[in-house]
Amino acid sequence: MWGTQENSRLKVMAVILFMIVTAIISRLVWLQILHGEDFRAQSDNNRIRLLSITAPRGTFYDRNGVPLVTSRPGFSVSLVPISGPISDEVINRLAPLVNMTAENIKKKIKSQDNPLAPIRIKDDVSQDILAKITERQSELPGVVVEVQAVRNYINQELAAHLFGYVGEISDTELEKKKSEGYHNGDLVGKSGLEKVYDKEIRGVNGGQQIEVDVEGKPTRVIGKKEPVLGNELVLTIDARIQKAAEKAMDDRLRYLQDKFGNPKAKAAAAVVMNPQTGEILALVSRPTFNPNKFNGGISTKDWQEINDNPFNPMQNRTINAEYPPGSSFKIVTGSAALESGKVAPDEKIFDSGTHWLVPKGNSHNAALGWIDFKVAMAKSDNVYFYELGNRLGIDLLEEWARKFGLGVPTGINLPGESEGLVANRKYKMKVYEEEWYLSETLDAAIGQGFQLMTPMQMVSLISQIANGGHRYRPYLVSKMLSPDGKVIKTYEPEELGRVNLSEKTLKTVREALKEVISPQGTAGYMFENFPMQIAGKTSTAENPHGDDHGWFVAYGPYENPTLAVAVVVEQGGYGSDSAAPIARKIFEAAFNLPPQKDAADAYAEELAAKAAAAAPTVKQKP
Repeated sequence: MWGTQENSRLKVMAVILFMIVTAIISRLVWLQILHGEDFRAQSDNNRIRLLSITAPRGTFYDRNGVPLVTSRPGFSVSLVPISGPISDEVINRLAPLVNMTAENIKKKIKSQDNPLAPIRIKDDVSQDILAKITERQSELPGVVVEVQAVRNYINQELAAHLFGYVGEISDTELEKKKSEGYHNGDLVGKSGLEKVYDKEIRGVNGGQQIEVDVEGKPTRVIGKKEPVLGNELVLTIDARIQKAAEKAMDDRLRYLQDKFGNPKAKAAAAVVMNPQTGEILALVSRPTFNPNKFNGGISTKDWQEINDNPFNPMQNRTINAEYPPGSSFKIVTGSAALESGKVAPDEKIFDSGTHWLVPKGNSHNAALGWIDFKVAMAKSDNVYFYELGNRLGIDLLEEWARKFGLGVPTGINLPGESEGLVANRKYKMKVYEEEWYLSETLDAAIGQGFQLMTPMQMVSLISQIANGGHRYRPYLVSKMLSPDGKVIKTYEPEELGRVNLSEKTLKTVREALKEVISPQGTAGYMFENFPMQIAGKTSTAENPHGDDHGWFVAYGPYENPTLAVAVVVEQGGYGSDSAAPIARKIFEAAFNLPPQKDAADAYAEELAAKAAAAAPTVKQKP
């Protein structure tokens, strides 16, 4: 009996032991054989992290090979989750060190698709921030500092609106670009050429596998994939002309504000173009900004300074701001009237001071008597061009304005170009539901009323007179190069249209524009003793929101034009006083002409001398 019970217990224990062993073996098979790779990968995820290495963006060169925008090494701060999310304690310690709020850091973490992937918190941190993180590394498990490529705008504000700036990709941008290989946290071009050519110049990111300990501290690099540099751009811009144009504009604006009685003259734009090709040689918009400040995210203080400026430093006025062209539009009115036979070059029209149908007159109530086309253009006589507008009518005037390519974007490859406005009946009826009046035709004939143009459109207009009627697409990039310097793509002049003007009309208009620069013309005193013959037109456009805008458009040399310029100064008053002096400096720089000092130069030197005198001196050791 006892033996039978003992045997039964042994059998039960054997069965239980067998079941336990079987369970253990089954579990080991499940862990090691069926899911071994999965758990090995999870283990690696806990100790190995892939840190992205941002590819350096391609360099921008000017037309002569001068580097203008490059990439430099910088430091980025990332979070590397180990066995789980980064703790609130670490986030709260890190936030003040990188000048961020804990909420913003959490927002970045939340936007990350992969919870185990490194999360870049801040780019291009200063040496001061880097030192603070290094000192407290033991208190910041999971915080890693990486070396990354940072955009470097060598000349700070120079050509900022042309280059644009880079920043972290937004949710909206990511939604559009995800299929193109963009990821959360990527840096992308936000404006200017950085945005237009972002895909070509951004390169291919690399990465490195690092092993981390239980606190998230890097212990060793396991593997590394080098990033591929982005393509480079050779621009049409001439850095020497660009610098001269910016200095001339800054000096003149300061002089107009402080000495000339135009305190609101704080915004302006200039475009310099080769009229034979459409190549842009310089592009200036004021006020401006420093694109380097956007690296790593612009500070609240710097953004506030930009945002609080009523003149909007971020706006590219060369292509986005629309102004009444004023008397510069007389180029269109005169060309249309001559070519359509509404007036003969030597026909004289009587200027009594006001037009005989509508009581509209000249500035300062001037009356010039019997004058022909050349005198009317040189003196910028309104009554004469009112009569040309009367003879043409608004429909024919609109037709000729559109033949010159006005009322539509020029097609330059920059984001945000405005189309301007050509005065016409349909627009007034659509917007105001009113019929057209003769007085509005007369206003349109002298570039007022509904007429609106951008500086880019105006440089295109004067270029067509200079080159015989060819309208080229303005462009900024001549070549795209691979990182090893091989030409990938070249960009050639592209003719978009042609305004058919006879040689007789062209000759008459050109000679009239030459007279504007003569001692008898409105720009004569500003170009007195100028060693090169140029042709141009001053303009003072009425501004319902403040002082008049000043314009000047010109080309040169007169016989073989290779340079066209359009300058506008908001609330600058007369174009001869505000815009023409800037254009003169541009011509001097472009053609290496001996510079002549004016009042603005003297004032700039006076300010520089005062600044030098006020600067602290460094005592030399005896």
